[in-house]
Amino acid sequence: MATMTYLLVAWALVAADLFGTGLSRPSASVPVAAVGKAQREFDYFALALQWPGTICSSTRHCCAINGCCRSEPLQTFTIHGLWPDYDDGTWPSCCRHTNFDMDKISTLKPKMDQYWPSLYCSTSSTCFSGKGPFWAHEWEKHGTCSSPAVDDELQYFSTALDLYFKYNVTEMLATGNIFTSNGKEYALSDVIDTIKHAFGGSPQIICKKGSVEELRLCFTKDLKPRDCLTNSSMYKNLSKAKHCPRSISLPAYDPNAFINSTLEILPEASDSGMYFYTS
Repeated sequence: MATMTYLLVAWALVAADLFGTGLSRPSASVPVAAVGKAQREFDYFALALQWPGTICSSTRHCCAINGCCRSEPLQTFTIHGLWPDYDDGTWPSCCRHTNFDMDKISTLKPKMDQYWPSLYCSTSSTCFSGKGPFWAHEWEKHGTCSSPAVDDELQYFSTALDLYFKYNVTEMLATGNIFTSNGKEYALSDVIDTIKHAFGGSPQIICKKGSVEELRLCFTKDLKPRDCLTNSSMYKNLSKAKHCPRSISLPAYDPNAFINSTLEILPEASDSGMYFYTS
């Protein structure tokens, strides 16, 4: 097996932007004055997928909008967002002053409830609407920067769903005998190689305490698979003392363990680090 080079970073999280959105990115790359104004066209898309088994293990409070609290556990990757990115490791944010409108995507709601749920109880910050649902955050912050590949709200969510179904990560992993929710550990290099072979591009993987928390697939602007960034200039605060293990897991969780809990949900914007690997 070819030697893999692992790059790592512990990202500082911005609490005000992350409550309710988990692994959302801070908007620090865009000056406040630029919000709602034209920014240069993005270079590629990243389809960010969450592994519920890792995220839901932090749940301490249940509510109607929290997908972790469903009676049956989520056993496939769910969508976090479709993010327009730059090749220098930064990204545009909040590009057009267009408020989220649930009526525009009402036909997609059954699929989005199932495959794009929020995994938190708290509301998300948005660019223009104050606080709102998870989907509002994704559209206003990322979707408004997706032009000219994506023109409107319906196309944004439809495109993300289409890519999610076409490139099913859970099925890709199974082709390499990597199975989710079975409690086993797998070599990180095997996970990356399996995705790269099945998808046609190298993924990005974010881990938390040895478990996959998020996996990203990257696409050209015309939605063809491509490698995610491996340019070390995008990483900061490298620390060899803090890295995901070479063996990682895709854990299961039991919603019955917390479904009646009255404790608060643990905020994701905590002091614990997230570690970012790419091939």
